[in-house]
Amino acid sequence: MSAHPFIAGIPLVLGGNVFGYTAKGDEAFAVLDAFYEAGGRMIDTADVYSAWVPGHKGGESETVLGEWLASRGVRDDMRLHTKTGMLGGAELYDPARVLQSLDESLNRLQTDRVDLYYAHKDYPELPIAQIVDAFGGSVRSGKALAVGASNFDAERLLAALEEARETGAAGFAALQNEYNLVSRASYGPDLQHAVTQNDLVMLPFYGLASGYLTGKYRTEADFDKSVRGNSVRKLAGGIGPAMLAVMDDIVAETGAGHSAVALAWLVRQPGIPAPIASARTVEQLHELLEFTRIELTDEQLTRLTAAAA
Repeated sequence: MSAHPFIAGIPLVLGGNVFGYTAKGDEAFAVLDAFYEAGGRMIDTADVYSAWVPGHKGGESETVLGEWLASRGVRDDMRLHTKTGMLGGAELYDPARVLQSLDESLNRLQTDRVDLYYAHKDYPELPIAQIVDAFGGSVRSGKALAVGASNFDAERLLAALEEARETGAAGFAALQNEYNLVSRASYGPDLQHAVTQNDLVMLPFYGLASGYLTGKYRTEADFDKSVRGNSVRKLAGGIGPAMLAVMDDIVAETGAGHSAVALAWLVRQPGIPAPIASARTVEQLHELLEFTRIELTDEQLTRLTAAAA
């Protein structure tokens, strides 16, 4: 049992960025049902999902999740993680505005609390004390059970933790930064140390590098098949091909898919109890869940780690 009440179920946080975007209606509900049936209990979303889509304004993902939770009656089983801070600028971290944004998220999610509420990005121009006070207020309100930081660096994260200790505010209990086999800069040794030494957890996003680590993107034709093609194309010019070559070998050795290998590596890294990954279809979800049934050897882990050098 985790010491963190926002951690539960199998070691996968289901990414909500696809809901109301590429997964809608019955297809979205089918993915959520399959996740629940597999023992999945953690879902990550944000008020900004999916404001990047023409005609959307943000909140579409939370709305779908709220409809699913209400129709299935499983709110008390789930651990809901959501975020605020991307739908504007630094004014979003005014204490009253944080509470307003939280209320709006709760309305869409059809619930009275979230289990983990993130500052979705840092605003370095703001005093860290303001951010700590604003998100601590969400815990004081009883509407957020814990708070986390996303896209923070080590210096600001440590400053926030110190501020919370000095003032008695609710401190950040989780970090959500980008981290995967081909992108490791946003969770380097300094942040790993900060997380592990302060009893935080790291729940990384882009665990599959926007789909590149599924192994399905190898040629120009592959990139052209997906809405994510442009975002993963740049990896093909970096360490991506060398990483896929190592992954190909481990896939052959284990019989597991590329997604499973990528996620199995992540949960063996310092401070990471579960990665975040999204699935548009039930088939994609089953590919993700495979990682919970494999155990990479130390030698395989070393090869994967070294492939980025």
